[in-house]
Amino acid sequence: MTTSRLTDIRATWHLAWPIAIGQLATTGTAFIDAVMAGHVSAGDLAAVSVGSSIWVTMMVTLMGFLLAISPLVAQKIGANDLKPIPNLTQQALVQALILALIGLILIRFLLPIFNHLGLEAIVAYKAGEFLKAVSWGLPAFACYRVLYSYSAALNQTKPMMVISIFCLLLNIPCNWVLIYGHWGFPAMGGVGCGWATAFCVWVNFLLLAAWIRYSHVYKNTHPFRAWQSIDWHAQKQLIKLGLPIGMMFFVEVSAFSLIGLLIASLGTVTVAAHQITLNFSSLTFMVPMALGTALTVRVGHAIGAGDYKAARFIGQSGIRMGLCIALLTGTAMIFASRFIAGFYTSDTVVLMLASQLLVLAGFFQFSDATQVVVAGVLRGYKSTRGPMLIHLTAFWVIGIPLGYLLTFGTSTLPGHGVQGYWIALIAALTCAALSLMALFRRVSLKQLVV
Repeated sequence: MTTSRLTDIRATWHLAWPIAIGQLATTGTAFIDAVMAGHVSAGDLAAVSVGSSIWVTMMVTLMGFLLAISPLVAQKIGANDLKPIPNLTQQALVQALILALIGLILIRFLLPIFNHLGLEAIVAYKAGEFLKAVSWGLPAFACYRVLYSYSAALNQTKPMMVISIFCLLLNIPCNWVLIYGHWGFPAMGGVGCGWATAFCVWVNFLLLAAWIRYSHVYKNTHPFRAWQSIDWHAQKQLIKLGLPIGMMFFVEVSAFSLIGLLIASLGTVTVAAHQITLNFSSLTFMVPMALGTALTVRVGHAIGAGDYKAARFIGQSGIRMGLCIALLTGTAMIFASRFIAGFYTSDTVVLMLASQLLVLAGFFQFSDATQVVVAGVLRGYKSTRGPMLIHLTAFWVIGIPLGYLLTFGTSTLPGHGVQGYWIALIAALTCAALSLMALFRRVSLKQLVV
């Protein structure tokens, strides 16, 4: 490996590792919820799992819509044009609050769905109560993601890491109080996870806002002064770029969430085992996702500076890094599946099924890591429509229909249970990864010619 390649990898990793730790800490909240709810009962774990399927869909889709601020600010910085950044960030915050309000209303309309999924009555009730509780954190989450992308575009990623770790640690005593009933609070089981998470999300946002407001690093660009009225030109920019990203994120996360809802009829054990596998896969996913976020910023800086050769070089190096990360995490999941599952549950039947699913999830790592890294690179180019169409095809044309067939079977073909969906996800994500790689090659070469 050449010295220039190593130097570039170090530069990307310097930006990415605090993002990775911060995102691992954020996802660690879901890990803690699953572990602590799972030790109350399999029913509480299943309720958190099913309720989270809608919460995570809403949260990730919202995050995708609001990611537009990242390449816009990054390219302004690359071009050394700082003046528009505060207004762009303000407009994104306005958008965040509007989208969060829509999300809160939509969640209330979706609550009755739990009574029609074939769940046990108590699990359906707890899932709805969990979702109601956690949804109060949506406005804070939306505004946090805008400030997160703004700060990352300025190469300031360590604040999010520190704050996320603090909130992860805060979540443990909050869960302890609300799940098991201490200090005068009632024992709410899995529902307590929802209230604890909502509280920690608000703390997360307020701490980052305070950091940005008072740190000298942001003094020339922070958005908390000279508030302006709605800038329709900026709003149009954000929507044009953010809508395809949001749809892409929605397509992917809704596929996972739909799987969680479809397998509800297979029983509490299956739902719990699937949740364990999905939760741990989400943890490992945070590292390549952080890498993709860092690459959006670095590629955006290069594009803003007009250095398209450097942008392509940064993207290529980042994709190789993603594959190396996938090799490490995939190998660990394949050979330590039972050990990993043991962290979540002591139920022998759940443990056995989760161990089998974690092996499949280990193979799933390679295509998943590749697609999220390449998508991050393409965002740096402000290429968002192509990735959206690729994800739509991979998940909804290939993944969901194939998964349903493999899971439930037909009159002539036997079903393979929940394992069928994980096999279909491997196929879908492999198609997405290969298609995104081809798109990156075309887009980056086209920029070089131009």
